[in-house]
Order: sequence, then structure tokens, then C-alpha cells
Amino acid sequence: MPIEPLLVLELAALGLATGFLAGLLGIGGGMIMVPFISAILGGRGVEPGLAVKMAIATSMATIIFTSVSSVRAHHQKGAVRWDIVKALAPGIVLGAMVASLGVFALLKGAALYFVFAAFVTFSGSQMFLDKKPAPTRQLPGTPGLLGAGGIIGFLSGLVGAGGGFVSVPFMTWCNVAIHNAVATSAALGFPIALANVVGYVIAGQGLQGLPPHAFGYLWLPALVVIASCSVLMAPLGARAAHALPVKKLKRVFALVLFTLALYMLHKGLLAAGA
Repeated sequence: MPIEPLLVLELAALGLATGFLAGLLGIGGGMIMVPFISAILGGRGVEPGLAVKMAIATSMATIIFTSVSSVRAHHQKGAVRWDIVKALAPGIVLGAMVASLGVFALLKGAALYFVFAAFVTFSGSQMFLDKKPAPTRQLPGTPGLLGAGGIIGFLSGLVGAGGGFVSVPFMTWCNVAIHNAVATSAALGFPIALANVVGYVIAGQGLQGLPPHAFGYLWLPALVVIASCSVLMAPLGARAAHALPVKKLKRVFALVLFTLALYMLHKGLLAAGA
């Protein structure tokens, strides 16, 4: 079945926007992609509970490509804390596999709408308030970082985000400089996405009601178009992060997140009542 040109344009615009935001704010773009992909799928007759799961899985898959493009630009500026990446990655992989292989497939679609809305609200609140950490607080030791990585990977697997909505507030809370936190979060997006996507593909085999060009929970047209466009824009966003007043941008972006959270809450209430 051919893919209509209007769909390609919609997905391309979404990819350009999320790629830029991924580089600018260290997010994987899932908080923007999931509401829009679920709406696009819903408009093509996919049942709401399945649409949100496919949107989450497809969003996560695009982060594999966005992360590589974004982190290259951040690394060139020496902003990535690779010591933190190495410490968090093992826990991230474990948490992601638990979420995508088990809990994700078991949760009803309505519940995922509510979970997504809650964590987008949390992330938006952190960005808007821009709370300052205690000056003496530091990153925890290896066991603490392993546990933190597990939480980041698990929550990312449930909502299809690259982990920036948890990892950036966590690192800044531990007095990691904001530019380092954003860059390091971009680097963490790769292990988060890779582990979760493996789980989504395995858990989604044999599903009924999938749209054309689906591979498990992944919707391949969205993956190809969004990833292609987001990879182009992520380096531009990363460069802008080092030149623009990020605090003000974070507050504007927080308002966008609150709007998306209300939309997903509304969709969850509709799915629960269906």
C-alpha cells in the first residue's frame, strides 16, 4: 500500500521540530512525537489503545538516530560527561528491558495515556520552576547511579521518551551543569532507545489490528521519515543550546508540555470510557 504524500509531509514537519528540540534541550523528542503520532494513527482508524502504544514505540525508535546526531554535536564542544553515561547505562538497559518486554505490553492503552500525561507534567514543572539544587549535593556512588539508571530506563520505556525528562532534572539536582546535563542526556538516549526498541519488537509480534507497514509496535513510515528529518535538525539544536538563553526557552517549552499533557489526559479519559 503506497504512503500518501500528506502523511509524509506531516511526519517530516514533526521530525524537523523534534530533532531541533532534542539537540536544544537534551530530550529525545518523545514528549512531542507521541501525542502527534497517536493522533495521526487514530485518524487512520487505529484503535486508541493500540495507537498510543505504537506511537510510544515508534517515537523511541527514532531516538536511536536522533541521539547519535545530537551527541556528536555536543561531544565536539566537550559537553558530554562520559563518566556519567558509563555509570548510568547498565541500569538504563535493565530498566528499559523490563518496561518494554513486560509492563508495556500488559498495560492498557488508557493507562499509558495517563502515565504519559503525568510524566510530561512532571517534566514541564521541572523545566518551568528551574529549581536550584543544594550546593553540596553530588552524584551518588555506583549503586545509586545503577538504581537511577534503572528508573530512567523503565520510565522511558513506558512513555517513549529518551529519558531527558528524568535524567536532566536528576543530574542538575546533583549539581551537574545544565549544558553538561543536556549533552549527557542526549548520549544516554542511545542505550535507552536501543534496549526499549528490542523489547517493543519482540512484545508486538502477532498483534491484531496493526496498520500497514507495522513491525511489532513500530510503525515504519513514521520511523523512516521522522528519523531522517530529526537527524538533520538535532545538530542545529545542539549548537543553539550553547548560544541561546536556555532558561527562558525551557519555560516556554514547559508551557508546550503542559498543553500536550492535557491533550493526552483527554485522550486517556476517552479511551477509558470506550
